[in-house]
Parts: sequence; C-alpha cells; structure tokens
Amino acid sequence: MSDPVTNNYSDISRQGLWSNNPALVQLLGLCPLLAVSGTLVNAMGLGLATLLVLVGSNSAVSLIRNHVSDSVRLPAFVMIIAALVTCIELLMQAFTYGLYQVLGIFIPLIVTNCAILGRAEAFAARNPILPSALDGLMMGLGFAAALMLLGALRELLGQGTLFTNMHLLFGEGARSWEIQLFPNYQDVLFIVLPPGAFVCLGL
Repeated sequence: MSDPVTNNYSDISRQGLWSNNPALVQLLGLCPLLAVSGTLVNAMGLGLATLLVLVGSNSAVSLIRNHVSDSVRLPAFVMIIAALVTCIELLMQAFTYGLYQVLGIFIPLIVTNCAILGRAEAFAARNPILPSALDGLMMGLGFAAALMLLGALRELLGQGTLFTNMHLLFGEGARSWEIQLFPNYQDVLFIVLPPGAFVCLGL
C-alpha cells in the first residue's frame, strides 16, 4: 500500500486536538461520551483507556499495513483493537478494579468505537509508524479532553462537586481531593443522567 506523505506533525496535532476532534467535530464515540461522563473520574478512566488503545492500534496497523491484503484488512484491524482492549481491561481489573466495575461494559465496547477503527483505516493504514502513533496520541487526547470536560461539567452542575471518587483511579490518598464547591447543593438528577449529557454537550 502506498504511503502518502503525512509528516506535518503540527497539522496532525491540531487536527486531533481541535479541528478534527473525534468527539466534538466527527461526533464519533457518542455512546460512551454521553453514558460514562457522569463524573470526572469516570470520564478520565475511559478517556485514558481509549487513548492507549488508539496509540497502540495506530502503531500496530502502521507496522503491518504492507503485509495485510485488502480482503482481510478490516478483520485484522478489529482483532488488533480487540487484543489491546482486552489487555487494558485486564490491567484495570488488576489495578483499578473499583473503576473497572463502575465503567462496566463500556471498557470492552471500546472495540466498537468508530473513532479507533476509523483512524486505523483512514490514517494508520496509509502512513509510517511515527505519524500514525502521533495521530493516535492526538486523537486520543482530543477525545479524552472532551470526555473529561463533559464529565467535569456534569459533575459540577449535577452534584456541585469536583474530583469525587478519585481514589478509584489514583488510590486511597486521592479521597481527600474531592471539592464541594457549593454548600448544601441539591443534586440535579437530569444532569447526572444520560439525557443531561446531551444538554451539556450542546453547551
């Protein structure tokens, strides 16, 4: 497969973080974006997992791009993504089990995230490993940033707090990180539930 020259790293970075952001511009991965972003820690956990899978899958696909025929290209890409997601899932079970339980089915569902397969097909399969890895990193950072921004906004408006349950990701020492911004704040259930995510995403 021919390799178009896509070595403009600043352009790759700008597209991943802003102008072609997978969540805000391409509107890919909306299911986890809306369902998991109830709190900042949930959004951070899924965002980091997706980031690692994007970098790993883009790198692996770029390495094998000249050795896989077109007839089996997509199944091969999906197998690579599934293997990486399985590794992430096992690591979360071992080191952040509480967060893994909270995120539940949305960890294995990373396999079906259109943003990951889309970058593998549209970019990594046509470019060398360094631009592909950078593309995965920037697309992952863009997705994670959108996810965490939405999670922080929903937690703030829905519960009046920030950094709730950070111990699920950073250990017991992070329990003290929680900030109660508004005393006697009444939870806004609509914001915490997935329908409220549409409103916050629109903001």
